[in-house]
Amino acid sequence: MAERLGFGPSSAAESMTVGNTPSQDLALTNFAYCAPTDLNKFATPGSSNVFAFVGDSVTGQIGLNAIQRRHIRVSAGDQISVSRFVPPDDFKLALLTLELDFVKGKTNRTEQLDALILGKQLQKKFIDQVMTTGQKVLFEFCGTNYIFTVSQALLEGQDDSKGLDRGLISTETYFVFEASQNSGIKIINQREATSSKIFRHKEFNLHKLGIGGLSAEFTEIFRRAFASRVFPPHVVNKLGIKHVKGMLLYGPPGTGKTLMARQIGKLLNGKEPKIVNGPEVLSKYVGETEKNVRDLFADAESDQRTRGDQSDLHVIIFDEIDAICKSRGSTRDGTGVHDSIVNQLLTKIDGVEALNNVLLIGMTNRKDLLDEALLRPGRLEVHVEINLPDENGRLQILQIHTSKMKENSFLAADVNLQELAARTKNYSGAELEGVVKSAVSFGLNRQISMDDLTKPLDEESIKVTMDDFLHALHEIVPAFGASTDDLERCRLNGIVDCGNKHKHIRERAMLLVEQVKVSQGSPLVTCLLEGPSGSGKTAMAATIGLESDFAYVKIISAETMIGLSEASKCAQIVKVFEDAYKSQLSIIILDDIERLLEYVAIGPRFSNLISQTLLVLLKRLPPKGKNMLVIGTTSEVGFLESLGICDAFSVTYHVPKLDQEDAKKVLQGLNVFAEHELDLAVEQLTDISIKKLYMLVEMAAQGAHGKSAEAIRSGKEKIDLNHFYDILQDISTDRY
Repeated sequence: MAERLGFGPSSAAESMTVGNTPSQDLALTNFAYCAPTDLNKFATPGSSNVFAFVGDSVTGQIGLNAIQRRHIRVSAGDQISVSRFVPPDDFKLALLTLELDFVKGKTNRTEQLDALILGKQLQKKFIDQVMTTGQKVLFEFCGTNYIFTVSQALLEGQDDSKGLDRGLISTETYFVFEASQNSGIKIINQREATSSKIFRHKEFNLHKLGIGGLSAEFTEIFRRAFASRVFPPHVVNKLGIKHVKGMLLYGPPGTGKTLMARQIGKLLNGKEPKIVNGPEVLSKYVGETEKNVRDLFADAESDQRTRGDQSDLHVIIFDEIDAICKSRGSTRDGTGVHDSIVNQLLTKIDGVEALNNVLLIGMTNRKDLLDEALLRPGRLEVHVEINLPDENGRLQILQIHTSKMKENSFLAADVNLQELAARTKNYSGAELEGVVKSAVSFGLNRQISMDDLTKPLDEESIKVTMDDFLHALHEIVPAFGASTDDLERCRLNGIVDCGNKHKHIRERAMLLVEQVKVSQGSPLVTCLLEGPSGSGKTAMAATIGLESDFAYVKIISAETMIGLSEASKCAQIVKVFEDAYKSQLSIIILDDIERLLEYVAIGPRFSNLISQTLLVLLKRLPPKGKNMLVIGTTSEVGFLESLGICDAFSVTYHVPKLDQEDAKKVLQGLNVFAEHELDLAVEQLTDISIKKLYMLVEMAAQGAHGKSAEAIRSGKEKIDLNHFYDILQDISTDRY
């Protein structure tokens, strides 16, 4: 009569004498046996267990088979300590890799074992039993006794590199079988047995994997690269297709390409992924680089030769693949090493002796540098752009990086991750991690006394607050974000009412912004603001950029390119546009286009290379799903018309100087004159630029007649009208 010992609260250890199992057939169950009288020392009524108890066992004795005794290094008659084992939570095995052999060791016989049938029988026979790495277990299959050794025991949701090395066999556990060397055992249908379980986890929890904001990309990768591998080989053969052998992850730096590739490698049931950086393959010795490439595929080749279609999947991850796979003929080093690397790699992936058990994952920031032959179907055919995360993605990333501090009560209650996600437009995943690190540094710094660094620290009082995160946003600036500081510098005096003409132009420009947001038929909208120097064109363009609330707003001006060659200027302009294509909504401001073109009236002379570059970029549509507004400013509209650049803009607005009525509105907004003196001041101003008017006011506010400039700016004091006249007379009025 068999009884089962239940899992329950820990019990005190009992000393028992080691004996043999009661019968030969019970030795194949992997159970330990004891008498019913010992049951009450361990059992919890109503619970299941991994021990069985037989009625004719001797009291105080525990029956173990020979393999069990050998494993724990005891002999019959020895005294051992026995206690109840209480399993932790989440103790079910996802994967169990077993090495098979005959019980009698070396024989001349050959056996074929069907992995499908064997896996089902072992699962049924050993359900709810604990298996530990290194454990040896006897079992009977089709009338023959075998022994298996547990070489890998992986829990559900567990990483290979950490965690327990044991767990419970469940209905969800699947088995990978390996034949012991020279055993004569051949495993068949192994690949079919595990094909529906190519992944080590039942589901993809991207949050647990540390991947945020990439669910859509992960879904695309699964559909393109792994959906066919989920089905048995005979189904794929009937469809007449081949598995995808390679994929390319590309996009801006810091968006999670390497992280995703690393996690994909861990998720797959196959050999341990080989991760190699592109430059590591290179060698100074002739032929050594090509050999390094061949060595990466050596294990996969050997596995395929010996096991054929039953071979495991071999994952090779190439980081910075552009370092070694540049377009053939593009490098001029005279050695041809890069060309031969590409040739060697192409041969291994899809050559005459192509491998079917390899998945190559390449990552790059520069897809344009890669050889075209490498990107065709059959090679790195799946191209997935890992782009900047959207607001929901940024929220997921912030939650991942703050989860531990939240669990340990280091995150203050006022921290609003949703608000931070909204504020961090165009931040990459790496930059968001940098924001969290910076915020933590502010929180830790409050606990440190610079006067006494040996002062004991109070760990309990560490709190990372919302203010810490806001300060961190000023420290960590996104590489592809809005140039807020540059735009603010373009309108140092702020925005005041300049009259109906300026207001009308600004409203029209904002309508263009709305058009870019919602339009399906016009992904590229261009607008040219032309007018006299100092009329406020740059300030208006900067204001439109700031008020648009677009994620990417950049200004291209001549002052940022001082000292650069003509070709370098073109390259920098192109880079700004390429970066803008990475954002869904973007604005580029081309400030003082004539200065960008190096225009000189004497001659006239200008850069034709930059001119042609701008003409191409102003007409080139952004990628699908990306919308862009380009705003240009110029004081030489006639010159741009002669080059045909004006025709490249969708719409042109004339920004005029201020008449007396507009100048009065500006002075009212500045509030620097007494009400009864305002009209007298305006009488002297005719057709003046907004920039010149600001300069006059600033000069007149410099503390004349004992008045403080700060007091005037704050509105507490007013500009003396006579002093204003004196300043005005010093300036040639015909230069307004």
